[in-house]
Formats: sequence, structure tokens, C-alpha cells
Amino acid sequence: MTTSTPGSTPSADHAPERSTTRKNLRFALHFGEMVVAMFVGMLALGPLWSLAWPGLSDLTVASVLVMATNMTIGMAAWMRFRRHGWVSIAEMSAAMYLPFLVLLVPYAFGAISGEALMMGGHLLMLPAMLAAMLGRRHEYRH
Repeated sequence: MTTSTPGSTPSADHAPERSTTRKNLRFALHFGEMVVAMFVGMLALGPLWSLAWPGLSDLTVASVLVMATNMTIGMAAWMRFRRHGWVSIAEMSAAMYLPFLVLLVPYAFGAISGEALMMGGHLLMLPAMLAAMLGRRHEYRH
């Protein structure tokens, strides 16, 4: 068994920990990158929609779906840039729409407001994305 002293290199016993830590940090960084890409998509495409469809903000369902689309485009573009496959991009895109689609049901029955639909969809999107990433953790940890 090898040990390390201050100033020496770590022993081989600690190498797997460092490797796992790095992989987990890479996973977390990738998650953060995708959230930033979603905001970029939302901020870049939002004004274009405002010009193309002036009354969009008055239509809750359309507005929510356009917002999800803008974020998905930003995220998908970043994932493609990072050379993810189309299946992974499709899964992540589905994870981004799913919370909004689920919340459209209570919204349609008047159980939640348009603001709750928008906020809830955005909040639930994060764990949905995390679930999609955990399903392919080997891909997102590299």
C-alpha cells in the first residue's frame, strides 16, 4: 500500500475518487451549460416572436409553448455543438416540454393560473432535464 505525504503525489488508492469527482463535476457543468443555453434561446428568440406575433403575450397557452420552444432550440443547438446525438437531443427536448404539457391539463380546467403554468413549467423543467441526463449519465459525465 502506498501513502502520500504532504507535497507528494496522491496514491493510486485515491485516483478513482478523483476520477468520479471530475465526472460528477463535468455532469453538473453540463447541466449548467444547458440552462445557460436555454436562457440564450429564450432571450434571443423572444424578441423575434414579439415582432412576428404582436399579441402573443395575451395568449397564455401559445406563449408558454413558444417559450418552451425558444429554450429547446437554444439547448438543442448547444447539445448539437457539443456533438450529442439526435436521440439525446430529442429526449432532452421532450423533458423540456413535458412539464408544460402536464400543467396544461390543470390550467385548462381552471385549477391553476397562467402565471402558475409558466412558473411551474419552468421549475419542473429542471428536474425533468436532470432525469433525462441521469438516464444517460455516461454521456453527460464525459
